[in-house]
Amino acid sequence: MTSATPQDDNTAILACTISRDVQNFDLLIEDMETILGERWGDLGFAEALAFFSQPEAETLEFVALAIDGEDEDNLSLMGEIIAQAKEKKIKIVLIAEDVTPASLHQLLRKGADEFVPYPLPEGELQEAIERMKQPDPVAVAQAAAVPLASGESKEGALFVVQGLAGGVGSTTLAVNLAWELASVSDKEAPSVCLIDLDLQYGTVSTYLDLPRRETVFEMLSDTDAMDNEVFSQALQTYEEKLQVLTAPSDMVPLDLITPEDIQRVIDMARAHFDYVIVDMPKTLVLWSETVLQAAHVYFAMIELDMRSAQNALRLKRALQAEELPFNKLRFALNRAPKFTDLNGKSRVKRMGESLGISIDLQLPEGGKPVMQAGDHGLPLANAAAKNPLRREIAKLAKSLHSLGSNSADEAA
Repeated sequence: MTSATPQDDNTAILACTISRDVQNFDLLIEDMETILGERWGDLGFAEALAFFSQPEAETLEFVALAIDGEDEDNLSLMGEIIAQAKEKKIKIVLIAEDVTPASLHQLLRKGADEFVPYPLPEGELQEAIERMKQPDPVAVAQAAAVPLASGESKEGALFVVQGLAGGVGSTTLAVNLAWELASVSDKEAPSVCLIDLDLQYGTVSTYLDLPRRETVFEMLSDTDAMDNEVFSQALQTYEEKLQVLTAPSDMVPLDLITPEDIQRVIDMARAHFDYVIVDMPKTLVLWSETVLQAAHVYFAMIELDMRSAQNALRLKRALQAEELPFNKLRFALNRAPKFTDLNGKSRVKRMGESLGISIDLQLPEGGKPVMQAGDHGLPLANAAAKNPLRREIAKLAKSLHSLGSNSADEAA
């Protein structure tokens, strides 16, 4: 390509390379042709700034800014290109050869979305493009959120997590989402309460290395007498940031508490905290409807296997048969396929279509560090901060917090 106009004039341009001379990046040319065919163009640095204001730029999904050591004298121009692309909401992948780390750092801070070294590793450009196409976590949060009723804008938001099969990671998500929300802001950290309602096999206390207290059982046994003091005594503080209501110390029947008991606990928690995270048992009980109706976001955790698919279908039928709000459920796929696993991605799509559900959140495989963090009683942020699962949960927490803050501002 030698211009910003593709050979087929009736085909919109989806991307452009921007470089001093694209012929210096022959592997980039090959990859762009493989990925986009004729739906891309090539621009020089000065041309790019002028092209962004043209109507043809409206269809651009991304630009590949290719630079080498000779371009380091023009970093201000590179920065301007990135700034204008960001202004037009165009993604930027930075392709660099023989460029100093300081220069790379400067351009990435300007707003480049992805970085790929040159010569291009096989498949790396495709993966970078796929990552840039992923939906914004804020959009996921907006799709998942249920607007707060009038007069409740100052009440805490209720986020619920339920696993539809054993070992799908519901407690991992609940614990780490709660911790990330509690840590989302250094200046005005929101107050967060994590509640373990898996009364028999709940492991929130294990994941945070907290003791189980008799006061939890006593409170749940007589919620009529529960006041602020009783509720606060049943809570434990983790790392001075997170308040936790663990499962009782002894295994108790799930029908020990009634829907009215659960409603009182939820109301009490929401009255005192900005966010309330509930870890549910896998079993449906009398008070499951109470939690579902109260939830603002209800994550149903699944994996890419037959048991999850069958249980999701059974749950769907059960809720619809009772005319309960099945549409409140937001399906979260744990251990989701990687970008390069085309077969896995196809299976995810087929799973959603066959069940008639939307899989709104895909969480990556976290590997052994996830299990090790749980065994040591630490959130992933403290045990393995760079773990891909931790990063995705942190993005979700920031998105939910951002959405909640915007809702509060609008209410005000």
